[in-house]
Amino acid sequence: MAFESLTEKLQNVFKGLRSKGRLSEADVKTALKEVKMALLEADVNFRVVKQFIASIQDRAVGTEVLNGLNPGQTVIKIVHEEMIKLMGETTTEMKLRPTNEISIIMMMGLQGAGKTTTAAKIAGKLKAQGRKPMLVACDIYRPAAIRQLQINGQKQGVEVFEMGTAHKPVEIVESALIKARAENFNTVIIDTAGRLHIDEAMMDELCEIKKSVDLTQCLLVIDAMTGQDAVNVASVFDEKIGIDGVIITKMDGDTRGGAALSVRAVTGKPILYAGMGEKLSDLEQFYPDRMAGRILGMGDVLTLIDKAQAAIDEEKAKEMEQKLRKSQFDFNDYLDYMGQMKKMGGIGEILKHLPGMGSKMAMPEVDEKQMARTEAIVLAMTKKERSNPDILNPSRKNRIAKGAGVDISDVNKLIKGFEQARKMMKQLPGMMGGKGMKKGMKFPFSM
Repeated sequence: MAFESLTEKLQNVFKGLRSKGRLSEADVKTALKEVKMALLEADVNFRVVKQFIASIQDRAVGTEVLNGLNPGQTVIKIVHEEMIKLMGETTTEMKLRPTNEISIIMMMGLQGAGKTTTAAKIAGKLKAQGRKPMLVACDIYRPAAIRQLQINGQKQGVEVFEMGTAHKPVEIVESALIKARAENFNTVIIDTAGRLHIDEAMMDELCEIKKSVDLTQCLLVIDAMTGQDAVNVASVFDEKIGIDGVIITKMDGDTRGGAALSVRAVTGKPILYAGMGEKLSDLEQFYPDRMAGRILGMGDVLTLIDKAQAAIDEEKAKEMEQKLRKSQFDFNDYLDYMGQMKKMGGIGEILKHLPGMGSKMAMPEVDEKQMARTEAIVLAMTKKERSNPDILNPSRKNRIAKGAGVDISDVNKLIKGFEQARKMMKQLPGMMGGKGMKKGMKFPFSM
């Protein structure tokens, strides 16, 4: 995630606070000085950092905190609360008109921020919510952008309206709206052109579209990697065009992430979504409290639950639970489990959301290649072998090893781990006092 370095530094500061039984005013000021440096290094806007630290200091040096039972944890709680305030205390939904009316969304931003991909991501989200979206290609300066929108629209099952590069963007939008009304599309998403930097021609084009049609939302897409520059860009777009919300892309990269902590405070505009990857499904609703938890190394279990609910088939989950109870799971279940894990982003992505796992320092090594080899071994088995692992004799194991391109020892290791997992599940009800698993408890299937 974009805040790995910041998370690591803040965790070191908080470790020092927790180790002290009592805190003096000097202790708090020293810790906040380190927090201030960590935020500035993360490219958070200087004025935002100054106000943020002042707010924490006002609350943290009071007698109630310094003389409390656990002053170190109280200071961390204050930092968490102030960070939520910084990014917006409530989650803001994108405002849309009723489904019997047309909502018109204009996507804006500099070239390379990820506007075109984000437009398709939003279209996919809205389609999943039951709306009928249409993407409109208005980047007439880059034919590749039109083609990219068409490809992404096809992947999302969303229609793309384009008129090539010979018409003005405002004409394309007006023609798209005629089609939308005729064919009952209720959401029109306009992908506008970007530039390498802000210029008058781009702003004039956006102003012309805004004057011509009744826009529902003007959304600014900014790149997390641009740091404080993103805040300056947001300020200019808001002044010239007016923005209703911000989407921050490339939050999965190894960036400093200062834009996410600065843009709301500087512009007053809410962050609606965070782009967490290249896949068209990698767009998360922005929850200030969850993001603050991630930055401070507290984890983000609620987002993990959201991912699980979207990825995991409920009926299969119930079936798996019954198999685990009776210790009847097999290698077919393993493949199902691996598929669901992939939909959630893989083991590494899941671990990032767990408390204490926000920094590289805390993250255990996850060997994705080893997991791929394990999956290859299972796929090299016949259906009968996957359903009944007990028939895996030496000749079958040799055939599987050759089919998977691994050593026979890898096959034996997997089977041994599988058997140990089954034995553990058989013992589990007894280990829990003979009562079996609690209702709704699901144990991950792992080797």
